[in-house]
Amino acid sequence: MTTRTPVDAETTAAPAPQHLVLTLSCPDRPGIVHAVTGALARRGGNITESQQFGDAESGLFFMRVDVLTTVPRTEMQADLAELAGQYEMHWSLHEADRRLRTLIMVSTQAHCLSDLLFRATSQAMPIDVVGVVGNHETLRSVAEFYGVPFHHIPVTGDTKDAAEAELLGLVDSLGVELVVLARYMQILSPALCERLHGGVINIHHSFLPSFKGAKPYHQAHDRGVKLIGATAHYVTADLDEGPIIEQDVTRASHADSIPALQRKGQDVERRVLAQAVTWHAEHRILLNGRRTVVFS
Repeated sequence: MTTRTPVDAETTAAPAPQHLVLTLSCPDRPGIVHAVTGALARRGGNITESQQFGDAESGLFFMRVDVLTTVPRTEMQADLAELAGQYEMHWSLHEADRRLRTLIMVSTQAHCLSDLLFRATSQAMPIDVVGVVGNHETLRSVAEFYGVPFHHIPVTGDTKDAAEAELLGLVDSLGVELVVLARYMQILSPALCERLHGGVINIHHSFLPSFKGAKPYHQAHDRGVKLIGATAHYVTADLDEGPIIEQDVTRASHADSIPALQRKGQDVERRVLAQAVTWHAEHRILLNGRRTVVFS
């Protein structure tokens, strides 16, 4: 009679595959896709999605690849680093299932903050909100309702430098990877914009024609606008002129009052900001000078 030794399932089971996202940009030339996919395949990577774009104007090539692999991420990074040197690549390898550590900055308007916190809490948005910073106390209750720490950092002309230093201290101590300006009505200094380059998203209204300064909805109502829009963009030292991520519009009517226009504007701002943050957290956006490539 033959006896069999029980098999230990834990020692024989294959390691669970991890879902990684590779993003890269480099000067465009033949063979990039073949080289990248070949490097991933040699490590047993199963590519589940691949998107690429060659920009004839900038001469740059952009690529985003979803891959399932059982190979440790560090080993994949070593292979890609060697490839990057050959093709002059700027690249990143991300864990697709890891939620991005996010800090939201606000002033007194609650619509964007409430929407982001709801989406994050319901796990519809792949971010982990580690804190809310307000230059007023107005929205503390909203943050606390969702169990998110609220940090009051008031800003005046005399305290701006100290306030930004405190903000950077929070960014470092909380391991923040993304800052979202959810109707934060303060201008970030050029030095802060440079320090957080590519990691700060802002939202603002967009009217046709454009109205700046105080009471834009009053100006829009006075001119009888028929379109109200919103723009989400990365923050740079040039006010409201950073690389655009997403835009949308909604119709306005001659019958709309100023409060009605404001409600429509807030609704489109929520949608546009949520989409931009989601794309960023899913590593779908690559910077292309003053523009973006969005692999939606």
